[in-house]
Amino acid sequence: MTTTFPIAPSTSASWALPLLVVPIVLALLGALYVLGAATLGSRHARFEVGPDGLTLRGDLYGRTLPRATLRTESARVVDLEREPNLRPIRRTFGSAFPGYRSGWFRLADGEKALLYVTDRSKVVYVPTSEGYALLLSAADPTGLVASLRALGR
Repeated sequence: MTTTFPIAPSTSASWALPLLVVPIVLALLGALYVLGAATLGSRHARFEVGPDGLTLRGDLYGRTLPRATLRTESARVVDLEREPNLRPIRRTFGSAFPGYRSGWFRLADGEKALLYVTDRSKVVYVPTSEGYALLLSAADPTGLVASLRALGR
């Protein structure tokens, strides 16, 4: 014959377990949100040049930059393999997945940059008057530079 004895109930506060579980669950949900936003952003990001300026759409780092803050005359197409000083070397607040980098990075030359980079050979470099530059991988980088320069006139 088998006799079973259940565990004795805890005498400590029953509210202690939720204090441990809730922050962990919230952190996991936050990480899933960031990962999902980055994944969607890598496929659906776009850059819109309009009369008001340049709008970056895609993930958490999207914003509109007023045309007065863009140094459009200095915008140019770059290949990050051939311009090592513009390579992102340190992520300060962003996402870095194979084939996609977005968010805030420090470049090899020390400059701060907001990135949306998928193809390192098709990057548009746009300095701003706000203390950082933009590095944007566009399907038509030459067209983006032409639109930015037209916006500056």
